[in-house]
Amino acid sequence: MSALSALPFLKPVHLRSPRSSPGGQRRHTLPASEFRCLSPEDAISVFEIEREAFISVSGDCPLHLDEIRHFLNLCPELSLGWFEEGRLVAFIIGSLWDQDRLTQEALTLHKPRGTVVHIHVLAVHRTFRQQGKGSILMWRYLQYLRCLPFARRALLMCEDFLVPFYQKCGFEALGPCQVTVGDLAFIEMQHPVRGHAFMRRNSGC
Repeated sequence: MSALSALPFLKPVHLRSPRSSPGGQRRHTLPASEFRCLSPEDAISVFEIEREAFISVSGDCPLHLDEIRHFLNLCPELSLGWFEEGRLVAFIIGSLWDQDRLTQEALTLHKPRGTVVHIHVLAVHRTFRQQGKGSILMWRYLQYLRCLPFARRALLMCEDFLVPFYQKCGFEALGPCQVTVGDLAFIEMQHPVRGHAFMRRNSGC
């Protein structure tokens, strides 16, 4: 059993009861709300949400389509998608890193022996913004990371205006990030995920 399927906070929030068809037969319906790791088949839906969320604000996407496919092939277990009735509404994509701070290489590399989870992107579909979904998804993702025995810290980089959001999620600012993308500069932030042996013993991980 995977860590994802073992954790109650990553299972569907609730399921709708099967509805009856006009002939009296019951038909299956999709979960009203479901959290699961992403797969390469989700890449286009991920990119469409990301492109709309970031292009108008920053002029570029954290990950391009080929990079999304790259990470979802290499480390799908470090991603998390929120689906409403089968439709992707929010997601996080991460990879492993093996240094204390992020460098330019961290944008494209996955280090399988690393203990730092680099969160590349969190995005919410425009229809579902201003509903708290981003912070809920991040909370669930961090709970999931605590059940991965190799994960010690989560790192991300963001623009200044997003620092308060991530601070509310429990991240601490480390200062300016040495990674740049064009003219954009970023703040690097971290969140510890180690030291949760009790949670691991009692979560089925």
